[in-house]
Amino acid sequence: MFTHIREPIFQELAWGLKFYPFLKHLLLLLKAHLKAVTFVLQLKNIEHLIFYQVYLYFHFSLCPPLFPHHSSKCSGCGPGYKSPLDAMKGPREEIVYLPCIYRNTGVRKPDYLATVDVDPKSPTYCKVIHRLPMPNMNDELHHSGWNACSSCYDDASKKRSRLILPSLISSRIYVIDVDTDPRAPRLHKTVEPVEMYWKCGLANPHTSHCLGSGQVMISTLGDPSGNGKGGFVLLDGETFEVLCNWELPGEAAPFGYDFWYQPRHNVMISTEWGAPKILANGFNPADLKDGHYGQCIHVWDWTTHKHVQTLDLGEEGAIPLEIRFLHDPAAAEGYVGCALQGTVFRFYKTPKGDWAAERVIKVPSKKVEGWILPEMPTFICFASGLITDIIISLDDRFLYFSNWLHGDIRQYDITDRRNPRMVGQIFLGGSIQNDGPVKVLDDKELDSQPSPRIVKGKRIPGSPQMLQLSLDGKRLYVTTSLYSAWDKQFYPELIKQGSVMMRIDVDTVKGGLKLNEDFLVDFGKEPDGPVLAHEIRYPGGDCTSDIWL
Repeated sequence: MFTHIREPIFQELAWGLKFYPFLKHLLLLLKAHLKAVTFVLQLKNIEHLIFYQVYLYFHFSLCPPLFPHHSSKCSGCGPGYKSPLDAMKGPREEIVYLPCIYRNTGVRKPDYLATVDVDPKSPTYCKVIHRLPMPNMNDELHHSGWNACSSCYDDASKKRSRLILPSLISSRIYVIDVDTDPRAPRLHKTVEPVEMYWKCGLANPHTSHCLGSGQVMISTLGDPSGNGKGGFVLLDGETFEVLCNWELPGEAAPFGYDFWYQPRHNVMISTEWGAPKILANGFNPADLKDGHYGQCIHVWDWTTHKHVQTLDLGEEGAIPLEIRFLHDPAAAEGYVGCALQGTVFRFYKTPKGDWAAERVIKVPSKKVEGWILPEMPTFICFASGLITDIIISLDDRFLYFSNWLHGDIRQYDITDRRNPRMVGQIFLGGSIQNDGPVKVLDDKELDSQPSPRIVKGKRIPGSPQMLQLSLDGKRLYVTTSLYSAWDKQFYPELIKQGSVMMRIDVDTVKGGLKLNEDFLVDFGKEPDGPVLAHEIRYPGGDCTSDIWL
């Protein structure tokens, strides 16, 4: 087809497209484009029209538009912010969204999406102002993402209007309309599990990220039988129909959890939790020895979707959960929090072009008596930290993580990427409080066990877990629920009392964390009973939802 075309303009177009990857031909394409604009009205037959459409497709999808007014893209017209540093100048958060979970609490009600007022000038400050119940029970809402974010910043046709809300246990995906009334979201669509089962062979969706293409990509933990399977589901960004797997056939990772992509380095990296049918009802240390939990991170070619490398982090890196590239889209490094032994690994691109990882933070274990796992009959053991969430400030200066077993949040200066330096720490609950059943016998960090924290008359149940940082980096929000089955096992009082949301004021000059004593959202007082509030999401995007290209 097209071999017999004789018009000079199409000969020029064909020649230019043949060598499109080389920058020296951009001038040729510009020349051809100018001619094509005047020539299009003189097309002689349908074949010529098809060729011209092919040209336009490649021209506007493979390179920035030469003439923005000729395309649907224009700089600054799309969602989000031009850069991470521009995002830091964005407006202060006024409301946040949180999934609230009833599974494993004994309350026979659906999970719901809560809207919380965090504007100090508002009469409903620190209040849940809206609740959107899901149409089913036992979903285990967990993390959320967007239909469009800063990765679509240059696309005027895109709008951040739908919150993507996967269900960790039921495998449903709820699409929430937050555009019609941001303070009162409504259900837009439910993607039933069979769509994911039949089209992708995947289940237990977790992390959702919008892509620059306009599609939505969701990582998964397993297959429909509850075995581990770290694959990725693609949704259409307009209809939210399940399209297909992102990964190539047969290349899913053994386990899945979180992921982050960095197109300038043609890379995506994913992490591992465990097999869904193993972790569904609690944690058993024996399952680690039986290989039901992961300790690797996986490197993928972003363009071809090929699984190119596996980095085994060893026992120190067991259960690598949240992964964060630096926000600078040119950066070729980031950090992953490894839950089981309280470690943080830095991953980075080597001079050879492959990827490597090194441990840069280790929370020392504490020798304790009266520990919470009955599988340890002597009740004397070493209690490791359990790093369950990490977050990086938008200027890539500070890293924060929650240490869910010990009960603290830590702030690190990461300007020296290989040598993070702790500059802030605060205890907010946890399992080693000085009036609890656990007695610390040997501690390399603390002189004494921390005291309980009481905010606005309420003793904090559970331990700090999910984190969200304000765009300017000055306010760190935290909730106390990890996952309902593990909450029930490690902090049974959390099931009875419900979780809380707190605010930490951050010193962004020298480092430092201070609890805001005037802020508390008590999810133990919800109309249908105590509930477990999890991840925190800002309507305009935040440190964990937006990726820059």
